[in-house]
Amino acid sequence: MSDKATEIASLLAPTVGSLGLELLGVEYLPAAGGSLLRLYIDIPADQAGNGAEPRAVGIEDCEAVSREVSAQLDVEDPISGNYTLEVSSPGVDRPLFTLDHFRRFAGETAKVVLRLPQDGRRRLTGRIVAVGEEEVVFEVDGSSLTVASDNIDKARLVPDWAALGFPGSKPGKPGTHSGRANNKSTNKPAADGSDAAE
Repeated sequence: MSDKATEIASLLAPTVGSLGLELLGVEYLPAAGGSLLRLYIDIPADQAGNGAEPRAVGIEDCEAVSREVSAQLDVEDPISGNYTLEVSSPGVDRPLFTLDHFRRFAGETAKVVLRLPQDGRRRLTGRIVAVGEEEVVFEVDGSSLTVASDNIDKARLVPDWAALGFPGSKPGKPGTHSGRANNKSTNKPAADGSDAAE
């Protein structure tokens, strides 16, 4: 995450936590016409498997977080100018923000964008082999590649669509909840439930 995204995540994490949810991470994409602030929320790991059916983030959770966070952002005002607030579940191609996220999904395949090129590449897709104190080890094209955690700009899991029951095609993504914010938020759900993050 960028420094601004980290600052905003630290600010908003307690608010999201007070709703019984976990703030996985924040994407902040500044732009001249209006910035984008995207929050990824999830059910805390210790609650996700309780009960007969595992609980998953729903549109109601996204709406509740959007309302509370919008109010806090109005007061704290960490972003100057217009911005759009999106609150999203992580989806099956979930973003990985912290070393703990990489540890949780060790053995899975991730798509990674690096801040600085390493071994001549800025992008890689590899299996998460091990996670240390400050680095992640990937298996890329049959070789081991160790990447410092502060050189990872973005990372997402690569879903095994066949294992998820979608052979040969990529299904639609789970929903986001969007609102326009600059001291006001519309708290309007996305119409078709498609996730804007790729």
